[in-house]
Amino acid sequence: MKVVVVTQARSGSTRLPNKVLLKIEGKTLLQIHIDRIKQATQVDDIFIATTTEIEDDIIANLAEGLEVKYHRGSENDVLDRFYKTVKDIKPDFIVRLTSDCPLIDPQLLDEVIIKAKEEDLDYYANIIKELYPDGQDIEVFKFSALEKAWRETNLKSDREHVTPYIRNNSSYLGGTMFKSNNHGLEQNYNHVRLTVDEPQDFEVIKKIIEDLDLDKDWKTYADYYLNNPEIKVLNDKITRNEGYQKSIDQDKNN
Repeated sequence: MKVVVVTQARSGSTRLPNKVLLKIEGKTLLQIHIDRIKQATQVDDIFIATTTEIEDDIIANLAEGLEVKYHRGSENDVLDRFYKTVKDIKPDFIVRLTSDCPLIDPQLLDEVIIKAKEEDLDYYANIIKELYPDGQDIEVFKFSALEKAWRETNLKSDREHVTPYIRNNSSYLGGTMFKSNNHGLEQNYNHVRLTVDEPQDFEVIKKIIEDLDLDKDWKTYADYYLNNPEIKVLNDKITRNEGYQKSIDQDKNN
């Protein structure tokens, strides 16, 4: 079964412009992200899905330098961009990641992919019930599920965030369209931020990498975050999934 990772990356960001191009110890956040994905054993191919905007020429150039493939598509209809990245390949499973998560854990990535295969699920993720740190979000879904979402939904929040249509119609949440399950965790780490949305987030990730390097698992990073109040306080008031909530609010107002 062919498994393709598609990670979203663009230069534009209202809260922290050019965030994936910021560097820590000489590496862009995008390179750190891609280097960690490459360590996963269950991934057959990696694509960066970026936009056709001229400022994202640099993302395309970085993709070539990192020796991964890329596709350029709509800036706002990310579902369309995502679908067109893989429509000619039709992989069995697609893994959705976002490039503002530089410390994505390759072992966790493998765990989620393996489980999706074993249970033959349309959708398997560790975010239906959010117990993992923000920045370790992994969604695995069949190409058929992606294609169905692409064809059927017109909601802005669905199209801007790729997977809500699949997730909200999944069996785990009582739906009937998509057979699904959640990759759980005994302890709740959902208040830990290992992502980069705001300037404060970047300072947190920079400090963690400088102190622990780039070869640790997600739990080591998360425990370090929790055990260092001077790091945690930098970004512990930032709301998780703020962008998705804004899209939902816009749907309600239209």
